Amino acid sequence: MSTGYRWIQKIWYGDAAFGWVLLPLAGLYWLVTTVRKQLYRRGVLRTHKAEAAVIVVGNITAGGTGKTPTVIWLVNELRKKGFAPGIVSRGYGGSQSGTSMRVDEDSDAAVVGDEPVLLARRGQCPVAVDSDRVRAAEMLIDDGVDVIVADDGLQHLRLERDFEICVVDGARGLGNRRLLPAGPLRESPARLSRVDQVVVNGGDAVDDAIRFDLTAAEAQRLNGSLTRQLQAFKGSTVHAVAGIGNPQRFFDLLRAHGIQLIEHSFPDHAPLAAADLQFGDDFEVFMTEKDAVKFGRHIADKYWFVPVDLTMDAKDAAALIGRLEVLLDASLDVSSDDCGESQ
Repeated sequence: MSTGYRWIQKIWYGDAAFGWVLLPLAGLYWLVTTVRKQLYRRGVLRTHKAEAAVIVVGNITAGGTGKTPTVIWLVNELRKKGFAPGIVSRGYGGSQSGTSMRVDEDSDAAVVGDEPVLLARRGQCPVAVDSDRVRAAEMLIDDGVDVIVADDGLQHLRLERDFEICVVDGARGLGNRRLLPAGPLRESPARLSRVDQVVVNGGDAVDDAIRFDLTAAEAQRLNGSLTRQLQAFKGSTVHAVAGIGNPQRFFDLLRAHGIQLIEHSFPDHAPLAAADLQFGDDFEVFMTEKDAVKFGRHIADKYWFVPVDLTMDAKDAAALIGRLEVLLDASLDVSSDDCGESQ
């Protein structure tokens, strides 16, 4: 991990000195984002209402909060209720994020981005990437999707939304509570009071927020040849590779299973290659599932990834999905009425 990246993280979440030098840039960021919001509010910039319900899952901080597992959990729950969800994503890190592309489990992460490939594999639903989420949503609607889940779409104001979910890291919270780049915030903390639901990844949930945890029980070889329980690696020393927003969360998860780690942190969405996994010894190499999609299956047995799953209190989960079910049923009824009137 670069020295500059570590310094920024210490400013945002620690007590690094000289963080005040970034405050003028934070002021400029505030001005630009405020003007942009006002342009949408006054209709100078136009919003688009999709012909399907839109649920936004995002955050107000830069970096990892557990947003991707939340999207995966959500589309799986919606499918159980009989809906046909699809996911739109910017495709950050992909070389073709400026055009609409469908994503499947075999798509090239270097082209479409790592998170969309992971979403396609674990969400088992249509996924489209485009920096223009409106265009991506229209592609999925043409494919028969009736619910659009916008991954990381909280600040993408052009696409109108019916429900907003904001994911907060329970361990790191809002950091120093300053706007980018002086702090991790994309928007002010007051934004949390205007979303429909706040969900907190670990830590303590406050007010009406819902807590969830990310859990892992097994490791899988990248080449697909074997799956083992994490407990089988207890006492072993492994290389742990994480190119995500909060690598420490992954490292803590492995240590909780009694695994000894040699840590290797990379910036979020880092374009990892085989050379980045060569450490000059025979220790096993563990990585996050998001990093694993950057590699093919023709790889040695020593390389493993650890899938994580979102777990939530059953009552909280039922209440949240129940709210969404009522909203989505009403939205589909309106759509059906509109179709009838147009015939």
